Amino acid sequence: MGAQAKRSHAGQVVKAAWCYYRAGISQSHLQSFAPYSLLSISDNNGLALVSCFDNNRAMATSRQELLQGTLDLLILKTLATADLHGWDIAKRVAVASRHRLTLKQGSLYPALHRLENRGWIDAEWGISDGGRAAKFYRLTRPGRKQLVEEKEYWLGFAAAMTSVLDLKEAP
Repeated sequence: MGAQAKRSHAGQVVKAAWCYYRAGISQSHLQSFAPYSLLSISDNNGLALVSCFDNNRAMATSRQELLQGTLDLLILKTLATADLHGWDIAKRVAVASRHRLTLKQGSLYPALHRLENRGWIDAEWGISDGGRAAKFYRLTRPGRKQLVEEKEYWLGFAAAMTSVLDLKEAP
């Protein structure tokens, strides 16, 4: 199966899993969508959070995919520091994460448009430091509110993960 077909299949798995979840089918029935395993499904304030793991790929590769679930938070937090254009958002995230996170244009710009459509950010054309025309994004008041909610959720998630990872191992 080619890369495009695999991405399409993974997307279908996620959509199917979410539809089954909304229909009330228990998560135990959803655990295996070969070659994918369902990690979790939750409904957080009406937002679907669906995680899948490709059984044919290493976990290390899968870690980059976590970014999709955190992309809005990364963008909102970065724009809370300054009005920025897309390239600067990506650079700032990379630098702040010590280059552990990279935002690809194919993910970043659709996310920016989605956040703009939700009213969480505004955009205005301007001139970049390099003298080129660029669309600059800024956080709106509803975006600041959403940032607080998203940050609270992810800090809670990180605390829960830390609690589990800190469990004492058997000798």
